[in-house]
Amino acid sequence: MARYSAGMTAAGAGTTLRPILGILSTASISPLLREFHIWNTTAVACTYRLVNFTAGTAGTGQTERKYRRNAPAASCLVSGLWTADATIGEDTGYRVVLGAAIGSGAVITIGDTGLEAELGATSGLGLVPVGTGQVCEVAFVWDE
Repeated sequence: MARYSAGMTAAGAGTTLRPILGILSTASISPLLREFHIWNTTAVACTYRLVNFTAGTAGTGQTERKYRRNAPAASCLVSGLWTADATIGEDTGYRVVLGAAIGSGAVITIGDTGLEAELGATSGLGLVPVGTGQVCEVAFVWDE
């Protein structure tokens, strides 16, 4: 199993149906999310939650970085701010409350086996705001 990461400055605050960052499965490979990072870039507090989702329209694709240089290229795709509403399925229970300060943030690690997304090219895991979001620095670390 290989490990990958990708991160970015979110292109917007997102909505309850539009992830600011999401990782998409393929028809035969699902990511095992190991950790995510989120940092506030504004002086306004906000809360985000990690959800399973399907559909919607993914935003700009991000560059996936291999941890092991000789690992295969990542199959799962990380994309920025969704441009059309996704269907939010299961709430994973992970939430982050970011304080009203630039640099307020968290690194969330996810157990010893990771959190697996559903199979399917429009299925994934993503960060959506609870209420009004803010522009954040975000990153995912996953295994395939």
